[in-house]
Amino acid sequence: MQTRKLGNSDLMITPIGFGSWAIGGTGYAFAWGPQDDDQSVEAIHKALDMGVNWIDTAAVYGLGHSEEVVARAVEGWSGSRPYVFTKCGLVWDDDAEVVKTLRGDSIRRECEASLRRLKVDAIDLYQIHWPTEPNDPDEDAEGWRTMAELQREGKVRWIGVSNWNVPQLQMAQEIAPVTSLQPPYSLINDEVEREILPFCERNGIGTIVYSPMGSGLLTGGMTRERAENFPESDWRRRNPEFQEPRLSRNLAIADALREIGEAHGRSAGEVAIAWTLRLPSVTGAIVGARSAEQVQGVMGGGDFRLSDEEIARIEALRGGE
Repeated sequence: MQTRKLGNSDLMITPIGFGSWAIGGTGYAFAWGPQDDDQSVEAIHKALDMGVNWIDTAAVYGLGHSEEVVARAVEGWSGSRPYVFTKCGLVWDDDAEVVKTLRGDSIRRECEASLRRLKVDAIDLYQIHWPTEPNDPDEDAEGWRTMAELQREGKVRWIGVSNWNVPQLQMAQEIAPVTSLQPPYSLINDEVEREILPFCERNGIGTIVYSPMGSGLLTGGMTRERAENFPESDWRRRNPEFQEPRLSRNLAIADALREIGEAHGRSAGEVAIAWTLRLPSVTGAIVGARSAEQVQGVMGGGDFRLSDEEIARIEALRGGE
């Protein structure tokens, strides 16, 4: 895969990175259900073998477990070391209750814990996972100042944010340069096109979008029956996009993506990913997978280019002009 420069950093990343949310396993509110660690490692190795050169995880995924699995996969990989990105700002208690906090001392504790779990001396890209809620600009600023301090101390190489809006990005830029933003972006969640992506492009902020396949809805493998039978431990069971009336619309979009992909020997998921990468403001897309087989079916989206006619057809699906 060709690489692209991420924002103001020296990181040259492939258009697709391996997303490690689902491999965190179960046991907390945002889990994807049970997961086999051996399959997770195989999935990561398959992605690296296909040319992917970065892995995105977070401390909260599996309450630390995803980072441990990523470390195991990287340790067992014989090729070039991939970049490892992780996130902070969501902490949990003994009852697995997760809360948002961007206090400086908390971020420092999180950073040290992630360094230990990932078994690295420095994190390639450290990101604030979410802004405070309800929004506290002072705490957001404290969190970002702490991130800049960690960068100066060499504990992290580059710093970014996830799920921040334009005013929050402007505030952060006044404190220290923002390397990257990680927003949700897909055919069923395209709000960032209006203000956020143009702002990032104007200000040299890299964007690595997450859920380009709508958390599995646009892979071509989702069915009504599967959505209705998610285990209780899968957060998607409670997501409106997987329920009527949205489910029927989303599955119809996936069917159309499958038709487009079949003409090229590509999957619906690869088409969905390629659509997010069509914009120059999008540096890369985070693509999650839970097995080597899933990796095989989607990671090719990084080098797939849609024609103008195919883009127009897809735009019509979402009511675009």
